[in-house]
Amino acid sequence: MCGRFMLKSSIDEIASLFGIDQRPNLRPRYNIAPTQETAIIRRTPEGKALSMARFGFVPSWADDPKIAYKMINARGETVSRLPSFRDAYQKRRCLIPTDGFFEWQTVDSHPKAPKQPFWIRKPGETLFAFAGIHERWQSKDASRTFESFAIVTTRANRTLAPIHHRMPVVLPPEACHLWLDPERDPAPLIKPCPDDWLEPAMIGERINKPANDDAGVLERVDAPVTPAQGSLF
Repeated sequence: MCGRFMLKSSIDEIASLFGIDQRPNLRPRYNIAPTQETAIIRRTPEGKALSMARFGFVPSWADDPKIAYKMINARGETVSRLPSFRDAYQKRRCLIPTDGFFEWQTVDSHPKAPKQPFWIRKPGETLFAFAGIHERWQSKDASRTFESFAIVTTRANRTLAPIHHRMPVVLPPEACHLWLDPERDPAPLIKPCPDDWLEPAMIGERINKPANDDAGVLERVDAPVTPAQGSLF
């Protein structure tokens, strides 16, 4: 799964890589958590556009937007079939710009033992994109409306498998336009990225708290957490 990620690149870097014209003010985000807003790139009649959306998919028919906590990821193996995701997969795919994501590795069999966090990024810490789907939700009284999204996931590649068995679908730059095109079959893109595309680094437990949204969460550590250390995840 993917429950936390980051986006610290400037809007100029995002616009250049993904070919968008907008230049909104985006502050660096180091710890994007479920229900928080971040930038997504979607297709419109005028072309690609950047907009803000909440992390955690809320189907248009949902009564309670809190369902988002359970729908942060859409499994690539079933996203085309599940009623919650099927229509968005066919018509409303999006790119989720990121500079890296976080995963937690089980280091002790005790159910309350802390987990070791990892920052997973491209060599050189360069910008890339997850495959995503998005949806617009409106309350029954029309007083609330927002966009939400889920990250499409797949099985982990050999680099990440020792940390977690799932990973986001990481799109190569040349495939981003294919993912956004509703006339193209995106299924061939739902697969683990090559093993050398991503690098994991052990980091400290500050990442565990969403309130810690600063560069300090990326501080490396040399040894994994132990049950005697810090807070439990």
